[in-house]
Amino acid sequence: MCKNGLPTVGETLLCSRSNSPRPPAVTGEATRCTASLAGRSSRRMTRRRRRRPPSSGSSRSRSSTTTTPARKPPPPPPAPRSRARPSLSRDRTLTSRLPHRSEGGSGPLVGCCRFRPSFPRHQHEGANAAERYKIQILAVVLSTTMISQDFWVSGVCRYTEEALGLSFKLLEINPEAYTAWNYRKLALQHNLKELSDPEAIKSSVDAELRVVELALRQNPKSYGAWYHRKWLLNQKLAPVDFKREYGLLDKLLKVDARNFHGWNYRRFLAKFMGVPEEKELQYTMDKISENFSNYSAWHNRSILLSNLLIQRSEGFESKEKIFSEEFELVIQALFTDPGDQSGWFYHLWLLAQTSTPDNPQLISSWPSNGAKLSLFPTRKNGDQNMVSSPSSICCYSLKEGIIPIVLYFNDPVKGLNPSNVKLNSDFVFDKDLQWRPLVITDSGYSNCWATYLEIRNKDCSTSQQFSVEVSIPCSDDIMSRSGSHCNCPVHFTFTVELGNNNDEAHDIDLFHDPISWSSSESFQSHGKPSCVAFDQLNITSALVQEESRWNLDRLSDEIDLFRDLPDENSKFAKLTLARLLLACAAIKSRGSSLIERKGYCEEALGFFSDLINLDPSHKRYYEDERSLVLMDQLTCDMETFMKYCSVQVRSNSATLNHVQLCRLSLTRIGFTERMLWVQMLDLSHNKLRSIEGLEALQQLVCLNISNNQISSFTSLEPLTKIVSLKALDLSFNEIGAHPIDTTRYMCSSPFSHKVERCEAFVECRKKSVNVEEFWDAILFFKSVNLVQLDIKGNAVADKDSFVTVVTTLSPSLKWLDGTCIH
Repeated sequence: MCKNGLPTVGETLLCSRSNSPRPPAVTGEATRCTASLAGRSSRRMTRRRRRRPPSSGSSRSRSSTTTTPARKPPPPPPAPRSRARPSLSRDRTLTSRLPHRSEGGSGPLVGCCRFRPSFPRHQHEGANAAERYKIQILAVVLSTTMISQDFWVSGVCRYTEEALGLSFKLLEINPEAYTAWNYRKLALQHNLKELSDPEAIKSSVDAELRVVELALRQNPKSYGAWYHRKWLLNQKLAPVDFKREYGLLDKLLKVDARNFHGWNYRRFLAKFMGVPEEKELQYTMDKISENFSNYSAWHNRSILLSNLLIQRSEGFESKEKIFSEEFELVIQALFTDPGDQSGWFYHLWLLAQTSTPDNPQLISSWPSNGAKLSLFPTRKNGDQNMVSSPSSICCYSLKEGIIPIVLYFNDPVKGLNPSNVKLNSDFVFDKDLQWRPLVITDSGYSNCWATYLEIRNKDCSTSQQFSVEVSIPCSDDIMSRSGSHCNCPVHFTFTVELGNNNDEAHDIDLFHDPISWSSSESFQSHGKPSCVAFDQLNITSALVQEESRWNLDRLSDEIDLFRDLPDENSKFAKLTLARLLLACAAIKSRGSSLIERKGYCEEALGFFSDLINLDPSHKRYYEDERSLVLMDQLTCDMETFMKYCSVQVRSNSATLNHVQLCRLSLTRIGFTERMLWVQMLDLSHNKLRSIEGLEALQQLVCLNISNNQISSFTSLEPLTKIVSLKALDLSFNEIGAHPIDTTRYMCSSPFSHKVERCEAFVECRKKSVNVEEFWDAILFFKSVNLVQLDIKGNAVADKDSFVTVVTTLSPSLKWLDGTCIH
């Protein structure tokens, strides 16, 4: 709200939205003003039609010879409108249930009318839909303005009965008017300061609850009304009549059993009054028995079951027993009506609970156990070519004195810190290491966590080796979103080799010449990488089989059952079958049944291909799921993955582990925990719209994502978290091609108030760059340290100021689209 008390544009627009299909009825001064404006507007339109000039095609001579039809006499003026009160509306359904003033007492409702006066009949009948909508907007804006003007008088807040009455009328028209709800909150708090009698306080609270009930009768899914009711109860100003609250819920849920606001409020009430969750679980069963299409009841059941299983309440100790009963329940619903989606979504939740371990587990790390790192592990053979030492791995970030350590969990977790992830080594590094989640959002949960060892004694005169030990004991601090803790201790060790700083390997420039991904002369293949190590940190197969035996048996029974589903063209059945197969494949990946696992993935790919044709409206979702299955299939074992891997060596340079996943129609990247060792990655000629997941590849030096569907720099934010990235090929994407690109605002930006003002904007303004146009490019290039960039073929590259932005913010950039600029 502005300082002068007038509503802002946003508030005016918000207040003008009404869920009522008929024109709202207003009372008092608002009715008279809007009716007068409407009458004035209709009279102006009548005069304009009378004075309408002849058409441009007519001439004076022609009009003079043409017989002019007789003009009809003007209609008689309307009867003068009396100043009496407008007639009462016959529809009193929304207000007739209000208690009499003697029952409710005095309070914030004072000054409100209990009827809904309507506009004069002659104005309603002649107005079309557009005119009625204009009258509605005028009424809402007028009411909001009157409230606002009464709210601020000479800088002092006022809460009069007239303003409270206006706020009630406004909320009766449009329950989504947040300004009116906030005004009533402040008014109630102000008026209660003057009351000490408990009965008077209770009367005021009850009156406010009745206002909420009226708003809910107008719109049972009003966010503002439900929030206001929760706020009233949370104030604990008076005893709560829970019988009345549950009665209101029963009435609303009878009208719409899937009103998620009502179910959310029921959970709030149950927690507020301490109702046992077992009782609420039985209530969901009753509602499902009435109508198994009640999605809200299934959803509430999943929430209650999760809490009961985590707390191990009485009767809920055995996860296998509970989920077996739930599977039987939902299968009855699915086979009764395979086209209803409520049961399918609940089945998906059951599937997720069955196919994943109960506790978060570390499934991959970099460096892997037993790895040996060095800056440039090279030696000269007889041909004077630099080749890789088979016993060590090139770590390019060592050139800058940094060793990234990456931990990858099967579920997003939070709480990693130096106290629960212990590092021991015989070389000097900062003891106050901070573990940070490698994730775009700021939720604090992430599958991937990283820290960075800064080596202080890297310039040693002789070759030395240092050992680093990483241990993660069982810790209650490392916790998943479901509240489960990491209870599987892990310990691994790796070695860092530091050589003589006068060695010529330190003088090798990897980017002396630009890297050409399409040229075979840029790199020479030297066989397959010997440093790949899968499943170094996985739990043993015996433990997996013991924990997963019931899960696998249950999923196998489900697969056999859904194969016999009569509706073969049901998209839900095909999607569920694909998910069941992938769940079995995930369990098999923790064991040793590789051949059977590949069969599951192959069949799931077929289902997703069918779904793309069967349900084109969700084509992108199916393409993403298909890409994940394909990534899983290509990286699941050494023999298959090695077909796409090689060791690449530039002339007189270091060895780099290279993976080429081109022309596979990938739309999404997954299973990056298996590629933490990759240093060159070629993902060109796919259909990638996002590169989320690549932030885990902290060893990545060169990346090629040309000829994809990247549409903005904000979708490249994962690359800003890779400290070793030096070469990036973005050519022939769609950056800047869309005039309105909503993906630009999905990530951190100055407009979302997540990024503070930085010097990069000031530097670009000094060079006459339109910061508002290139803000996403500025934020990206200030966060990366590239040596080579290829961006030709994108619309943004043709803009005059773009090269200025890149060269200003990337002082280390040497090659731009194959041209040396520094």
